[in-house]
Order: sequence, then C-alpha cells, then structure tokens
Amino acid sequence: MFTSEAIKHFGSKKKLAEAAGVKAPTVYAWGELVPEGKAARLALITEGVLKYDPEAYKNRSHSTHDAA
Repeated sequence: MFTSEAIKHFGSKKKLAEAAGVKAPTVYAWGELVPEGKAARLALITEGVLKYDPEAYKNRSHSTHDAA
C-alpha cells in the first residue's frame, strides 16, 4: 500500500495517523510504503478500499519501512 494513496483516502497525514493508530510524525517516516502491519490494518478498516498487497513488500529493505 502506497503511503500517498492512504493519505489521499483519509484526506491528511493526521487523519491517516489516527486511523493507523500512530502519531502524525510516524507517517512522515514511512516513506513510499505504509508498513505491512499498518497496511493490513488500514485495508481491514476501509473494508478493502485500500489494498494490502504482500507482493509489494517483497525484496524491500525493512529498515526504513517498519516505522511503528
């Protein structure tokens, strides 16, 4: 799940952070992809409107994408 898509869906980084259960600065640290656990949560709470695709996370460095 791309961070930009999630921000667009929720309308702001602050609202995305609230939905993901994190503080707003955490969203800034996510980079291109929402961390896998948060992506799965967001897919669930949006009833699939936002898609969690495990394939998007293969072969990616986890050091910059696992923020909270």
